[in-house]
Amino acid sequence: MPFQPRVAILVPAPDYYEQWQPAFARKAAALTAAGLIVEQRVWTDPGDLSGYYLILPLFAWGYQRDVAVWYALLDRLESEALPVVNPVPVLRWNSDKAYLAELGAKGVTVVPTIEVAALGEAVLAAARAELDAEEVVIKPAISGGADGTHRIAAGAAVPADALGQRRLVQPLMPGILTEGEFSLFFFDGKFSHAIVKRPASGDFRVQEQFGGRESDWHASAEAQALAAAALAAAPAPPVYARVDMVGDATGKLHIMELELIEPSLFLHHAPDKGAAFGKAIYAAI
Repeated sequence: MPFQPRVAILVPAPDYYEQWQPAFARKAAALTAAGLIVEQRVWTDPGDLSGYYLILPLFAWGYQRDVAVWYALLDRLESEALPVVNPVPVLRWNSDKAYLAELGAKGVTVVPTIEVAALGEAVLAAARAELDAEEVVIKPAISGGADGTHRIAAGAAVPADALGQRRLVQPLMPGILTEGEFSLFFFDGKFSHAIVKRPASGDFRVQEQFGGRESDWHASAEAQALAAAALAAAPAPPVYARVDMVGDATGKLHIMELELIEPSLFLHHAPDKGAAFGKAIYAAI
């Protein structure tokens, strides 16, 4: 009988508000097909994890709302030297979008981003001027699912939930409204597939819960090269990765973010339906 290692996927608590089970089923099916035994452990209280060949934080959804618990978990995984994919240094680095500045410093084309320690009207005005953008988007540095993300029109005030808070300020990228946001997926460093996500009419957020919709996308050589350059800047090579990018007014692509923790992988859009994902995880053991 072939060797079937047990792996744990970290998942939300049973009362978590988003429906994660359908996406879990797709990932679990790909891992099972690759010869792995998949079990669930709640990420906020996973218990003893020592018996697993690999721990995957693929559904640590909501970590941005329990940051202290999330970082405590990363510290524990590291201190116990548990086998985690992606590796803990990658997870910690990817948790805070301050990494965008690091990518930019390494020559990777990213969405222009200004980090402010405490957002206010004067600070926002200064950021608008520095970005040369009247319409901007603000978001928490540790965020997910568009939590705390706002589009602020010219002359509009700072939203109440962001006043005095650490925020990232970015120009509203025109491409998000015209072409959408592009996501490229890589497993074991190899390109798998890509999609384009488009917002609902009148919105700028591409997430499904806000009416966003996705479809297959043929990733250009330019897009693949930009994604590869961004991933090469990570602290260690990620086993699985989603790279989100968007175009500016001229169509030039900019990295919006790297998803190396708990990304939706849209395996139903992959030509192999996730076989490369499963093989990459098995090979990481």
